[in-house]
Amino acid sequence: MTSMGETAVLDAERAEEIKLLANEAFKANKFSQAIELYGQAIELNGLNAVYWANRAFAHTKLEEYGSAVQDATKAIEIDPKYSKGYYRRGAAYLAMGKFKEALKDFQQVKRISPNDPDATKKLKECEKAVQKLRFEEAIAVHESEKRSIADAIDFRSIDVEPQYIGARIEGETVTLDFLKKMMDDFKNQKCLHKRYAYQIVLQTREMLRAMPSLVDITVSDGDHFTVCGDVHGQYFDLLNIFEINGFPSQENPYLFNGDFVDRGSFSLEVILTLFAFKCMCPSAIYLARGNHESKSMNKIYGFEGEVRSKLSDTFVELFAEVFCCLPLAHVINNKVFVVHGGLFSVDGVKLSQIREIDRFCEPPEEGLMCELLWSDPQPQLGRGPSKRGVGLSFGADVTKRFLQENNLDLVVRSHEVKDEGYEIEHDGKLITVFSAPNYCDQMGNKGAFIRFKAPELKPDIVTFSAVPHPDVKPMAYANNFLRMFS
Repeated sequence: MTSMGETAVLDAERAEEIKLLANEAFKANKFSQAIELYGQAIELNGLNAVYWANRAFAHTKLEEYGSAVQDATKAIEIDPKYSKGYYRRGAAYLAMGKFKEALKDFQQVKRISPNDPDATKKLKECEKAVQKLRFEEAIAVHESEKRSIADAIDFRSIDVEPQYIGARIEGETVTLDFLKKMMDDFKNQKCLHKRYAYQIVLQTREMLRAMPSLVDITVSDGDHFTVCGDVHGQYFDLLNIFEINGFPSQENPYLFNGDFVDRGSFSLEVILTLFAFKCMCPSAIYLARGNHESKSMNKIYGFEGEVRSKLSDTFVELFAEVFCCLPLAHVINNKVFVVHGGLFSVDGVKLSQIREIDRFCEPPEEGLMCELLWSDPQPQLGRGPSKRGVGLSFGADVTKRFLQENNLDLVVRSHEVKDEGYEIEHDGKLITVFSAPNYCDQMGNKGAFIRFKAPELKPDIVTFSAVPHPDVKPMAYANNFLRMFS
């Protein structure tokens, strides 16, 4: 018979073996597998801080920053002198935009390893970011007193230089010919003149402002409708979707379900293309807000830096304003509820309540609007805390009740990378669709979109693989010190 002590030794040895397998999975970008294996190692030996810190890092890679913070905190509790615990937690806080909490953790790393040049560099960057944030908070104008930047822009008075050879909008109308030329210019990494960029963004703003927070879409019998998930600045994959499924038009309408920008380094090209189709034919394309159509995310994940680099500071403010006009959810033929994130922390939410949300603001930290943009499904019943640290996780029972109470058949949402580009959960009542293949050039996933044909609206899922793009890395314009962690 083995004694308690011997069992513990055997468990510890086995845990080490599993950790090595987890490390291999991590190196192969198989982060979910790595999380599962680190979990097994923790079950055998929960007092090894390294396993918790490693699992925290894997959670970070899957954007599960809430879980990463929890695991890193556990590593710190086990070994308060383990600098990597603070380091991992600091990185997760940074990714959530919680700069002040991150700063505390990096200060701790520096205390534990005063001679580590890397820690010193990251602490400096973090201090700079927090100073900048404090400065911005100090000079910020209250939302209610803000003047609209859009009202101050007169694109008609901007001259186009004779030597400009890019796409041109003649008069007020965005045509398919203009769009094709612009898309082709973007393909060759040429910029659109800012006069036309202003025209597209301002016209889109007018249309979006007039829409309700919950938009009803009607698809006539025999017609079809396509729903796409996150595109995340992967412009060349967006062109591939149009290649496979045709351009948006009255006969071939699309809904893009949020997260058009950030991470991928062609976010400006993506957003101008989607907005230009909206201008060309408003019923050809519907756009929903994602959690990345917000100032705090754009500051960290690249869109702000990209717009500043390719256009100007004024455009940064203008896009922030237009993103606040994006509707929050769509319902197709009173049957299919489409939203970026997911459902709610309370039962009994009616479609009429969603329709009444005052959405013209930055997304709040809690409440219906926040949950629409941030929540995720979970395999267990009921509700649980969010892996992301924002919103919540909800089970099949929550989905079923929401559908029954609102007389709907299906929830379609995006917001999470899936190996096959989609996943069907909650007894077939919920589909996740994600349209950025090989996400961030490293996840190896497929992309997908869903075609619905009326009247049955049976989801027909089409998957596709990533296509090559010019050698500009994801996050090329992202916040300086976030890049230091990726």
